[in-house]
Amino acid sequence: KKLVISALWTEVCLTFPTLMALGEGFEVYVVTDTSGGTSVDAHERSIDRMVQAGAVPVTWQQVLLEYQRDWARRDTYDAVMDLVREHSGAYGIGVDYAYTMVHGAPERKA
Repeated sequence: KKLVISALWTEVCLTFPTLMALGEGFEVYVVTDTSGGTSVDAHERSIDRMVQAGAVPVTWQQVLLEYQRDWARRDTYDAVMDLVREHSGAYGIGVDYAYTMVHGAPERKA
């Protein structure tokens, strides 16, 4: 009974189903950086409301890396690393560094 939820509008599409699911006994993880409100304040207050009700805020990268669990899971490793290198800012740069300096991979072209 665990849900990971993201939505278009935080204050409606994310908050309402989250509050209902919490009321039904689900453990709910709200992906805060893949949902957006009609304003920054609307987004943040909606996240606050869900957290007060028992939801756990997470980011898309947390979700991705928790699904990966560890780097010994070779069947998904390359796909996860491609996502991280492309979309994770400084962490992605760190992965590129590890690929080239530690693992001897060729340098990635921009």
